[in-house]
Amino acid sequence: MNSICLCLNFWLVLGEGVRRLHVSSAFKAKVAMSRFEPGTSISYEKLHENIDIVRKRLNRPLTLSEKIVYGHLDDPVGQDIARGRTYLRLRPDRVAMQDATAQMAMLQFISSGLPKVAVPSTIHCDHLIEAQIGGVEDLKRAKEVNQEVYNFLATAGAKYGVGFWKPGSGIIHQIILENYAYPGVLLIGTDSHTPNGGGLGSICIGVGGADAVDVMAGIPWELKCPNVIGVKLTGSLSGWTSPKDVILKVAGILTVKGGTGAIVEYHGPGVDSISCTGMATICNMGAEIGATTSVFPYNHRMKTYLNKTGRADIAALADEHKDDLIPDKGCKYDQVIEINLSELKPHINGPFTPDLAHPVSEIGAVAEKNGWPLEVKVGLIGSCTNSSYEDMGRAASLAKQALDKGLKCKAAFTVTPGSEQIRATIERDGFSKILRDVGGVVLANACGPCIGQWDRKDVKKGEKNTIVTSYNRNFTSRNDANPATHAFVTSPEIVTAMAIAGTLKFDPETDYLTAANGEKFKLEPPNGDELPARDFDPGQDTYQHPPAESGSVMVDVSPTSTRLQLLEPFDKWNGKDLEDLQVLIKVKGKCTTDHISAAGPWLKFRGHLDNISNNMLIGAINIENDAVNKIKNRLTGEYGGVPDVARHYKANGLSWVVVGDDNYGEGSSREHAALEPRHLGGRVILVKSFARIHGTLRGYISLLFPAFFFSVLFSFFSPHCHSVLFAETNLKKQGMLPLTFADPTDYDKIRPDDKISITGLATFAPGKPLKGVVKHGDGSQDIITLNHTFNENQVEWFHAGSALNRMKELQ
Repeated sequence: MNSICLCLNFWLVLGEGVRRLHVSSAFKAKVAMSRFEPGTSISYEKLHENIDIVRKRLNRPLTLSEKIVYGHLDDPVGQDIARGRTYLRLRPDRVAMQDATAQMAMLQFISSGLPKVAVPSTIHCDHLIEAQIGGVEDLKRAKEVNQEVYNFLATAGAKYGVGFWKPGSGIIHQIILENYAYPGVLLIGTDSHTPNGGGLGSICIGVGGADAVDVMAGIPWELKCPNVIGVKLTGSLSGWTSPKDVILKVAGILTVKGGTGAIVEYHGPGVDSISCTGMATICNMGAEIGATTSVFPYNHRMKTYLNKTGRADIAALADEHKDDLIPDKGCKYDQVIEINLSELKPHINGPFTPDLAHPVSEIGAVAEKNGWPLEVKVGLIGSCTNSSYEDMGRAASLAKQALDKGLKCKAAFTVTPGSEQIRATIERDGFSKILRDVGGVVLANACGPCIGQWDRKDVKKGEKNTIVTSYNRNFTSRNDANPATHAFVTSPEIVTAMAIAGTLKFDPETDYLTAANGEKFKLEPPNGDELPARDFDPGQDTYQHPPAESGSVMVDVSPTSTRLQLLEPFDKWNGKDLEDLQVLIKVKGKCTTDHISAAGPWLKFRGHLDNISNNMLIGAINIENDAVNKIKNRLTGEYGGVPDVARHYKANGLSWVVVGDDNYGEGSSREHAALEPRHLGGRVILVKSFARIHGTLRGYISLLFPAFFFSVLFSFFSPHCHSVLFAETNLKKQGMLPLTFADPTDYDKIRPDDKISITGLATFAPGKPLKGVVKHGDGSQDIITLNHTFNENQVEWFHAGSALNRMKELQ
């Protein structure tokens, strides 16, 4: 009783403002980060403390993204902070890994020597399920085909304290939104669409598996201090316009490179007209503009979503700390884009790139002009970008209108629920039946066709055709491995309407359909509840808690496995210039990570470097013949696949170089896009420019070294080693030379049969360009200047043959 009186007197002395703080922080029960981790707690107090320190240091208002990022600084007092220049050392709250990238991440963590992960972490089985027949059959087959990998991930998760979401649970980003994202959290995920969580006021950043190892090992994670692009939203969404149209418009403005090195922060009065899951859609596809991530400020739409997903306690806590979860008044952005939602029209982007934006009203005419197929062969809705209850409800409202008029889809139609919870709820509420009745096939709760996991049978490879999806990415061959497929990205509503009409020329705002009885009618604008009135049906329990005692759990990696393989160090530099490197391929035009290391059926080899290397650059266009995966072997004179020729060169002691165009490596965060060239004998990647994401291999070294040694050794390296912002860095770590033409027109001087020598390596140093001696088949030569971004420590990586080898030297 005395202690209670003492506390009461303390409140009265300090005043009401302090009293409120102490009620929330000292006397309220701690709120867990998720229902699966009752032993954790959200620390808004620490976030606030760091924000306060940084705001006083910088003496200016902060954007929301700055608050969350700087609020997670390892050293808020001493950290040098300058947008776009300095590197931040951060302490993320949690890690999430999808099954394809989790394999390499967990192999690395196992070798770290740590008994448990240092932060809450999860594995999500969503990438390895191929769409063929339908959800039930496809899931059953996936469990059989991937049993070895699933067993490895399940036992590794159990052993090291990582939550395991079984196959069929749903797509990683939807699971995070439903269970783990919350306002103010800093989460890193091993998938480029991790920014989906920004729809719940989170800073969620896509990285490679090795960065995840850093965080799971308790090592501060490095990120180049992002610039901040502000997107001011005014007006409100209505009619056929959806949240997807916001990001489709932004992608058209900023292009696939416009967000590089920046966080996109949405703000303004228009935000409140967008549902929480709609905001997630916008943030998800921000990956397509190269942005570090995207985020929305905390508002009542997020609170409603938290309440509906069983997290009312988090919503209440966020309400108390709302000032730290919205931007400061007067904060400054590096660039501002303004969009009036009341004037925004439905958009459709593509083909072959997600930033080629068109209003839906114009796409038919544009397609005719460009010779794009007008017939829509397949409409596909769902994916991590658009699989919410609201999305499915709006699509079902259109399908119901068609059914009432005696119509079904003219195009094939597929539906991918984002999670088991969404699947069970739309099944209960009748949406699934409506979508099936109109001609749809409900696929498994997984990525499926969005990432190329699609056993498509309706067209032959090379057959020109059009598909329309509600996905996020539409690079050449992305969805079905057919380079002739013209893939367009739009909202689920427009996909459904075009699937019903069967043509790109259909504008649902103005065009009519013909009912079964010959009557002409227009589709009414879609409608759907933001969230289910009867709450969510959780469906089947698909989560595996890590056991409290894991000493008896065994994790095996068979040396004869075709799916899992430990890594071997690369050879060191021999001290000489790189003489007569054969041009393996001169790539024509866009070369994304889909071209460099394709997904789809190759995902099953994500844990086996040698086997997955058989997909290296098989999607890149050879400038010599405009063909894919067909290059001339200069030793034999015969044509072969890119990996086959590379292996032949390696076996005969001939090192090689890839020559590429602008923005090389655009796309998902893929370690393999950097590992494979080095593994197959490559020494140089020579391009006009590199993209933001080219995989990340930072934690690769932990395969052979304990975590404490790994942490100490990284103190020798420059903070520039964080690769999320630099495509070159991962190549550097493998002992390769990522170089750019000082004069981009020198790209035109390279011939497919050339040999290139890289000179000046004896005095290789930061800021000092190298020379390239280009030797042509006719005996002539060109001398070109080649730039690089190596710092002193990275030069040592090259000398040692890799960052891993350098660490062995320092041991």
